[in-house]
Amino acid sequence: MNPEKLEIDHRILVTGACGQIGTELVAALRQRYGWQQVIAADIRPATDELLRLGPYVQMDVTKKVRVSTVLKTMKVRQVYHLAAILSAKGEADPQAAWDINMQGLLNILEQSRQTAVRRVFWPSSIAVLGPDGKPDPRTVYGFSKLAGEYWCRYYREKCRLDVRSLRYPGLISYSAAPGGGTTDYAIDIFHQALHKGFYSCFLESGTRLPMMYMPDAIRATLELMAAPVDKLRVHTAYNVSAMDFTPQELAAEIRKHIPELVMDYQPDFRQQIAGSWPQQVDDHCARRDWNWQPAYGLDAMVSDMLENLKKEVYA
Repeated sequence: MNPEKLEIDHRILVTGACGQIGTELVAALRQRYGWQQVIAADIRPATDELLRLGPYVQMDVTKKVRVSTVLKTMKVRQVYHLAAILSAKGEADPQAAWDINMQGLLNILEQSRQTAVRRVFWPSSIAVLGPDGKPDPRTVYGFSKLAGEYWCRYYREKCRLDVRSLRYPGLISYSAAPGGGTTDYAIDIFHQALHKGFYSCFLESGTRLPMMYMPDAIRATLELMAAPVDKLRVHTAYNVSAMDFTPQELAAEIRKHIPELVMDYQPDFRQQIAGSWPQQVDDHCARRDWNWQPAYGLDAMVSDMLENLKKEVYA
């Protein structure tokens, strides 16, 4: 028997399950704990495809009563709360981004406290950090993530709710389309390279940002949630890191596989967002407390992305 399947006698809820992270996290959790144990939730209506994959509920996380009802009736004991408006989309509608990101988190935390939920995961972001790597957000997305970190610590310390969080860098995945983030050029470039052989980047060529391949991000999430509570000394959010590169460096690595790729640069409002973030992050606390180690660097990530996109999307 798989010992990991014996560790959990309750159900897991993943909000924002149709998003970039949620798509792969739900699959990983279902593989680990069984498909009936993991409930996908998103604001999208249920479809035959979603229901075929496993339990699914339509849920708007800003609706407190709906959140409470789902947690109670589905007997949820763990929540991975991923539903959010990302950086670039947030700047287009700051009020909506703040409302969804903040009210959604507070509803999850408060209703978890009032029900039988034992542990909550909530993703933060490098958007909370300034260029020097210290908290200094310049976007509504960053404001909401920094405030959310302190709400998570508050519920952990005052309400005894086991809340855990990671500050994700830019995430790269072949399984889902770009989701409106400033680092999403690092996904779209692969699609355009394979489809057209040309990509126009919305960041300047030398814009260096910390990045992570999705398999590492999913593994980091699961490792953090499985870590003994007495080992975790950071109660806001842990930095995690894997690699950093510029658009120019990423294009050069892709050209090792697709030599004909042509790229130009047309910076837009997202350049200012990227310039407010750090080029690298210090993740020594994650390495110290729960032995975080990334598996993918730039070359391995590019090879795997292209292999999977050719097989699953552009076959």
